[in-house]
Amino acid sequence: MTSASATRIGLLAIALWATLALLTAATGQVPAFLLTALTFAIGGLVGLGAALAGGGGLSGLKVLVQRPMAYVHGVGGLFGYHFLYFAALKLAPPAEAGLINYLWPLLIVLLSATLPGGGLKRVHVLGALMGFAGTVVLLVGKGGFGGIEGRYVPGYLAAFACAFIWAIYSVASRRFADVPTQAVAGFCLVTALLAGLCHLAWEETVWPADARQWAAVIALGVGPVGVAFYAWDIGMKKGDVRLLGVASYAAPVLSTLLLVAAGYAAPTAALALACAFIVGGAVVATRRAR
Repeated sequence: MTSASATRIGLLAIALWATLALLTAATGQVPAFLLTALTFAIGGLVGLGAALAGGGGLSGLKVLVQRPMAYVHGVGGLFGYHFLYFAALKLAPPAEAGLINYLWPLLIVLLSATLPGGGLKRVHVLGALMGFAGTVVLLVGKGGFGGIEGRYVPGYLAAFACAFIWAIYSVASRRFADVPTQAVAGFCLVTALLAGLCHLAWEETVWPADARQWAAVIALGVGPVGVAFYAWDIGMKKGDVRLLGVASYAAPVLSTLLLVAAGYAAPTAALALACAFIVGGAVVATRRAR
């Protein structure tokens, strides 16, 4: 597989993540950790199905047998990010926590310099900063952004930590290039188990109320919490990490556009300006020094 092909597959993950807010809104009152457990279980089963289909039956399950550090990396990234993200949303206002969390694409671009042949250039950093500026405009333009307050410091720290965890997980995937992408199924299933335990410990059980909500849960598990993670693994291991980091800023804008199209949100000038920043950042980042 060429780097360009892997990068395109990685972009698929970003497109799928753009549907996350819309599909989550359609799941009703299902609590966060229960929803995480359900969707990661579905995402893990999607990977197992692919492994069985491509590995000659039950022998395909051997892909789940990986060295311990591969599971530390995979589960640490998937579960660690979601655990801290939910903690951040509980301990700090969502807009501010979301803004800090969206440092992860910029961190991916910066951390890519640590990879062999990283070749980080100023245009990559500038493009990532423009993308982050677009995210600032988008989140502030939604309203409810009250600024940074001391009483919310634990939530801000959790959001900052989850941004670092996702960036490190993504870039470090290159160091686990020998681990097949199908092994992500195992990481998803362990994440589902841990999320289920967190649900039992801290949440009241509320199941999807009807077929429409169950359909949204299944769609989440197959798409942004299923195929997306496999596609991201391919992109991080074989694609252009810097470009994917910058392109990740498109996810919140595309997500907002989908919410507008579905009637969950109204179009605003801030959305248009955010689009300009993020598209401009992607254009800048894809330029090659001559």
